[in-house]
Amino acid sequence: MHVRKAVITAAGRGARQYPASDTVAKAMLPLVDRDGLTKPVIQIIGEEALDSGIEEIGIVCAPGDECVYRQHLAALGENLKGQPDSPLAAEQARRLAELERRLHFAVQEQPEGYGHAVWCAKSFVGREPFLLLVSDHLYITGQKQRCARQVLDLAEREACSVAGVQATREHVIGRYGTVAGKRLSGQVFQIERVIEKPTPSVAEQQLHVPGLRVGHYLCFFGVHVLTPAIFDILDEHVRAGRREGGEIQLTPALQELARRERYLAVQTDGRRYDIGVRFGVLEAQIALAMAGVDRDEVLARLMELVLQVEQKRGRAS
Repeated sequence: MHVRKAVITAAGRGARQYPASDTVAKAMLPLVDRDGLTKPVIQIIGEEALDSGIEEIGIVCAPGDECVYRQHLAALGENLKGQPDSPLAAEQARRLAELERRLHFAVQEQPEGYGHAVWCAKSFVGREPFLLLVSDHLYITGQKQRCARQVLDLAEREACSVAGVQATREHVIGRYGTVAGKRLSGQVFQIERVIEKPTPSVAEQQLHVPGLRVGHYLCFFGVHVLTPAIFDILDEHVRAGRREGGEIQLTPALQELARRERYLAVQTDGRRYDIGVRFGVLEAQIALAMAGVDRDEVLARLMELVLQVEQKRGRAS
């Protein structure tokens, strides 16, 4: 199985970051990446896909956002071209142009749920397996292989759908889809059950995975490789959803996928950073900086800042 397409869902309005997200789409928020270049979030995620071997990227966006994304990226590119003497600017411009060349867009006309957003990419994907990423998660690893590449490797080797997962403490599992299943080998699991945003009590009863630390569960990492069968399932859910009303979510479709065909999970060597939660952008920026070329400078500045704040607190008390 060869995976050459990726889908990035970016139709959400970023309600948790309002009013900032009403001015700038959260996928266009600027962060300093590991290479020291300032990039919009969507570029960092896009490069996760491209550096993992993906050839084409489809972005699922809200109505009118394709123009916004293209205008922002074009303006950024023009600004970089105005800095011909800067090697960093030249490299940023090259990577940005490569991303723009690979981009396609699909529109989610109405916010009908995450599953519906994925379904909107059906025409772009066709009958191929594809990499699925979300626009508010960044992935950082200390390995040479990107997190997405780790998931792709298993999917291509086993010729089946694979979800990246991360062992997550029980007090935050209410943010994520959570899976249970049997360990096959090392960090690989056969998915048997999927529950969206479970409570700790539900997780304790239904999602225990032998071998994990107490109070930890396997939660989605925000990286999936899915076979075209997911669209067959989503077709059914979209038809049912339109009859009955309500949003079409992805997790029930993934549970059905696990029932119909082989569906694996792999604990990736890396961590996800959700920029949509409180302090998420700050945490992601610190993580990027600590994993990048400016690590020593950032670490020194953080230590200096903490020292200054604590000294002021001490004097105030």
